[in-house]
Amino acid sequence: MVMRSSFIVAAVIAAAFVIFVRSAHATYPGDVGRLAFGVNVGGNTDIYSVLQNGHDLRRLTTDPSFDACAAYSPDGRTIAFCSNRSGAFEIWAMSANGHTQHQVTHLNARTTFPDISPDGTKVAFDASGVNGDPNDEIYVANLDGSGVTQLTSNNGNNDYPAWSPDSNTIAFISNRTGNEQVYTMNTNGSGQTQLTFDACDHDQVPDWSPDGTKIAYEDECTGNGDIYVMNADGSNQTRLTTDETDDFAPAWSPDGSQIAFLSFVDGPRNVYVMNADGSDIHRVSPSSGSQFAPAWQPLGAGD
Repeated sequence: MVMRSSFIVAAVIAAAFVIFVRSAHATYPGDVGRLAFGVNVGGNTDIYSVLQNGHDLRRLTTDPSFDACAAYSPDGRTIAFCSNRSGAFEIWAMSANGHTQHQVTHLNARTTFPDISPDGTKVAFDASGVNGDPNDEIYVANLDGSGVTQLTSNNGNNDYPAWSPDSNTIAFISNRTGNEQVYTMNTNGSGQTQLTFDACDHDQVPDWSPDGTKIAYEDECTGNGDIYVMNADGSNQTRLTTDETDDFAPAWSPDGSQIAFLSFVDGPRNVYVMNADGSDIHRVSPSSGSQFAPAWQPLGAGD
């Protein structure tokens, strides 16, 4: 499909990811670095990065494919992302400045939403169509693409994995009980535990606070998506955003003081930042193109 010369096919794929590519990933402790996110400019989606004040926007990918799903490594040196440049959507990786772009997975499936482990050696992701499985399942592999291991095998879809900063747990979303709910599991797939139990969908990825004590997530109980925060055991669920548009894809800052997210509050979908208590919401992305989920760079290794 993606090999056809038709721009219509590319537009259909991009339109689908307007709905589905809303990932956010585990944030690791450190100084606050740049924000990376996908931006659709002129019909082509590439990954860009920007300072947290919205200055110094840099384009990191230039391939005429769909590049999004950005996720930083714990040292801030590497960005994993998803791309269909090889045909099927696969996981790719590059240096934080956009150099050394290379393919990680070769599953010939729809492979998206990578998150790099706290030790920087593995990547978790979700994929559908692997070995004929029509459901979205969560997998983990070495960062060179070897050792692919399936972690979930439930009826329904399991998506959006995020490593806890202590490397012991993966948070994810599953609709195995009907509605999409937040779950956690051990990193070998055991101990899968449901954290949210309401009748609403929580259809965008969870994200751990840098100290591992809290999880930010999206909740639709108000009729539109809002950002919530809860303790890592599911207790003390607290609403942070209250506008009447969709807010989703939370990403904690490495110092734990802020949360970046996507919102339609000003019309187009853009990246915003707020304090971790929900105050001082402001737009940071300078681009006017439709934007995809942000990831926050932990500093210590430079840009």
